[in-house]
Amino acid sequence: MSVSLAATAAPAPDAPAPRRPGASAALGAALLGFFVITLDALVVNVALPSIRSSLGGDIKGLQWVVDGYTLLFAALLLSAGSLTDRLGARRTFVVGLAVFVAASAACGPAPDLGVLVVARLVQGGGAAVIVPSSLALIREAFPDAGSRAKAISVWALGGSAGSAAGPVAGGFLSQIDWRLIFFVNLPVGLIALALLARTPRSPRPPRSPRAPFDWTGQLSAVAAMGALTFAAIEAGADGFTAPAVVVAFVVVVVAAVVFVVSQARGRHPMVGPALLRERTMVVSAAIGFALNVGFYGMIFLLSLYLQQAQGMSALATGLTFVPMTVLTAFVSPTAAWFAARFGARMPVITGQVAMTAGLVLLAFVPTSAPTWLLIAAMVPVGAGGSLAVPALTSLLLDHVPAGQAGTASGVLNTSRQVGGALAVAIFGALIADRGHLAAGLETSLLIAAAAVLLTTAVSFLLRPTARA
Repeated sequence: MSVSLAATAAPAPDAPAPRRPGASAALGAALLGFFVITLDALVVNVALPSIRSSLGGDIKGLQWVVDGYTLLFAALLLSAGSLTDRLGARRTFVVGLAVFVAASAACGPAPDLGVLVVARLVQGGGAAVIVPSSLALIREAFPDAGSRAKAISVWALGGSAGSAAGPVAGGFLSQIDWRLIFFVNLPVGLIALALLARTPRSPRPPRSPRAPFDWTGQLSAVAAMGALTFAAIEAGADGFTAPAVVVAFVVVVVAAVVFVVSQARGRHPMVGPALLRERTMVVSAAIGFALNVGFYGMIFLLSLYLQQAQGMSALATGLTFVPMTVLTAFVSPTAAWFAARFGARMPVITGQVAMTAGLVLLAFVPTSAPTWLLIAAMVPVGAGGSLAVPALTSLLLDHVPAGQAGTASGVLNTSRQVGGALAVAIFGALIADRGHLAAGLETSLLIAAAAVLLTTAVSFLLRPTARA
């Protein structure tokens, strides 16, 4: 990409920092990376009945097909963020995307449910590396806060497009062969790698890339999140007093304590104690958790409900999500404008209010209601998330040092993925009994609405202005 004379000249003291060469290519690669990992978080939901018909298994197995991806996604995000800060955004992004594409190629020909779950775990690990490195790429390419906010809105559009394409692609491709839903990742990943080749190498990180890896923090994080997801899934089938469930909860507590201590006292923690004491970081993580409980929980619930209770085909089920996802795809780019005009907190709060209203409406839509009413109630859920997430991400990145951008985005997205994983685990347990599917759906949606409503109130603790 050619550089203009204005770009090469020294900027005036009050002028915004120029974009780096290759900024557009970096943004394109980041957008495609976010698109494909969001697609894979949602594409399997509509295809779950087809997967069960082909490979067998019960509701617990299907939950692991979804949560296997989300679990490793969440558990490795913290290390991925730290790795991005240590090795550089460009190199880390290449590694994550390569792992993701290879795992996608392994998911397609999976001979049984166990192999599919393992491949999904690896796929989630690749996705974990992509997210913080893609945001760090944007931070490098767009040094000016205003330009960066707009770029993050474009990046978030990739997630909205993935959300839009996921249910429809899952429904359409499962009509042919559900295995095709994983092969679509290959060409998208190759295009992203080609774009990345046009971007310059990331600046050398201030910390040595040979700094020791935080094995204690990483292993304890994986143990805590894995045990919590396992306990939530198994409790739905065997009850909270089952020995395996009790042991899993004990592991959760012990692993969580080890993680907190290792981050507070370790010499090279994944997440430094100063970052965890940052108010914007803590509040952002809570909001991200609740938003994914609402959005991913709703997608999982309705994907099964429409096919099992309403008798809709996979394709018809996927099409019911189209109005929500297409309309909300236009919301993400407006987040930067709203934030610039009314402050960063406004779109975050407004988005959560809209999501809460939509979840409550969905909970009380009667089973005899026409499908269009259900479709209409989905719109504020998706629109609320699309408005809140880019503004929340931009606000967080404005409040942390540039050297911690990868780690901060890793913490935020870890909380989001944990929210999605727990939603699938807990809500799946509530709807496991087909005889009480409608009641379980209502209870699950109201739980999600309560979570988002709580973080809406907490959102007023966010600092309204960025650090100078």
